[in-house]
Amino acid sequence: MRDQLEDAHQHSDAGLGRAHHRVKSDLPKRFYKEVSVLAVDGGFTVALDGRPVKTPGKIAVVVPVAEIATVMAAEWAAQGEFINPDPMPMVRLINSALESGEKMIPAFRDEVLKFAAGDALLYRAEAPQTLVDEQEASWDAALVTLARHFGVSFQPTIGIIHQAQPAATLARLGDALQEQGLLTMTALVSITGLTGSGLLAIGLLHKLFTPDQVWAAAHVDEDHQIKFWGQDEEAAERRAKRRLEFDTAVNVVQWLRN
Repeated sequence: MRDQLEDAHQHSDAGLGRAHHRVKSDLPKRFYKEVSVLAVDGGFTVALDGRPVKTPGKIAVVVPVAEIATVMAAEWAAQGEFINPDPMPMVRLINSALESGEKMIPAFRDEVLKFAAGDALLYRAEAPQTLVDEQEASWDAALVTLARHFGVSFQPTIGIIHQAQPAATLARLGDALQEQGLLTMTALVSITGLTGSGLLAIGLLHKLFTPDQVWAAAHVDEDHQIKFWGQDEEAAERRAKRRLEFDTAVNVVQWLRN
């Protein structure tokens, strides 16, 4: 039964925001009754009928704060007759981090910086004017906040032609990600991917923006379209799932920062 559970996890998207629809025949049956949080060496883990959980790659799942383990335990407990990893964003995010390993921290940092160097906030629409105004109102304020806090400058542009950002700016933003551990960096990569913005992720890490401000800034273009054309049910469902992944990653950042 453990192998079946691992197969279910391996078919998930490693906790970075893309879930797949499943049918019951693809899923293993729930094999445990009790879910608990245990204090162990190095932090906390989740136990199923007293057995500590492991990642699909058989790495022991130990997290440094009880809040993360508590959420993971709730996700395990909420499973019904079948075990579906799709509605388990915290479990998938932590498994992804642990299986990546500490060696991936520099690559994760580079990924956030790569987004920041070509950030969505830096590339503006030419038209319509309503969208131009909304981008300026949201994104200019965010860039000013970042510039003042880190002592850097940005070079936004109109259109999609590449605009290099000052090397000193990117170096300073890189410094802002130093000393972050594996779980935090994994969560920041998730936030960056879900928002399309390394700058917003860095600002969130440093308490420059609230989660709601980040989410709103990341959806200026989409919300502008919704105002004029509306939003269909499937699009609304996809956005709700992305928000759940986003909130999960934000919680990891906040719990490990405080």
